[in-house]
Amino acid sequence: MSLKSPSFTSQVNRRGFLAGALGLGALGMTGVLTSCGSEASGSAGGSASGGAAANPFTYLSYLPMETLSVAPELLADAGGHFENHGLKVTFQSTKGSPQAIQTLIAGVGPLTRVGAIDLMTAAADGQPLVNVGTIVRGSSIRTLYSTASPLEKPEDFIGKTIGVPSEGGTSDKSLSLMLHKAGLNPDDVPRQVVGLGPGTFELVKRGDIAGYMVSIDQSIITQRQFPNEALAFDAGDAVRADSQIYTATTQTLQEHGDEIKAYMAAIHDAVQEFVDDESFENTIATMRSKYSFGSLDEDEVAKESLRQARDLWTASGTQPLLTSDEGYWVEGYTELVDAGMIQDGSDPAAWLDNSYLPTA
Repeated sequence: MSLKSPSFTSQVNRRGFLAGALGLGALGMTGVLTSCGSEASGSAGGSASGGAAANPFTYLSYLPMETLSVAPELLADAGGHFENHGLKVTFQSTKGSPQAIQTLIAGVGPLTRVGAIDLMTAAADGQPLVNVGTIVRGSSIRTLYSTASPLEKPEDFIGKTIGVPSEGGTSDKSLSLMLHKAGLNPDDVPRQVVGLGPGTFELVKRGDIAGYMVSIDQSIITQRQFPNEALAFDAGDAVRADSQIYTATTQTLQEHGDEIKAYMAAIHDAVQEFVDDESFENTIATMRSKYSFGSLDEDEVAKESLRQARDLWTASGTQPLLTSDEGYWVEGYTELVDAGMIQDGSDPAAWLDNSYLPTA
């Protein structure tokens, strides 16, 4: 399926949300997992008192749970952090960030994680979305390419077809924004929806596409499977809007504010555990006690994936966990306005609320 590169208008509109809300039964969620924990122990951050039943909580993941991109969730579950904060969490996977936002708006769950690009384009279109915490500071997306046709800088992308997981999703938008910030026309880079497995690299080898966008752990796996052939382009932190944030709606904050605080406290504890576990030996063992998939099961892949992720979670140790920097946030908004992806005139600070994070 070939795509035109996205025109710089919001691809999330009220009609789309209404259609999504009415058709949720037909959307086909990709999976549901329920975390352990039937009894909660007393702790801060919205936890239940000792011995009280855990509160059910549905988290909408725009990614499948079989990736280390969601390592904070996996450790919070397997390591008992959700339970410690009084939650019994169900992970409900959606097919990309557009559907995650649709299901959030429809009330299927009170919280999701999407790109800052996704929240801002939707909020500028009038959707009641709020950033309650930044988990990834910088690009967590890698573009795999062949050494025979390098993609080492933005200029190398011009005139070449790039594979993306979904039309109008985070990867698609972040590619456009990266190109625009480099002074290039995103319309000069065609997109094609492709799968995310290692086998997709065969499309690159055949010349069907020049590269494709994947998660950190998938990029590491593919480079190991195709040594001396596959390399990855990292956009780094040049694009401020290319970050990952926990997202709620004004309604879910009103109705589930305490549970959202508890969830964020559990994620904070899990990320802190990754920070403290320099070698990742203990945290990997904990996740493996409940989960098993390719990138987690291979020691070298897991450790390198988590090392890169930890740098993004902490901004290489320079930022407090999960706290959204308002200046950085506003810079991201300005990038989107300058690129024509959203119209100016909104107050991006109104879309940010750090008060649901645990205090020191």
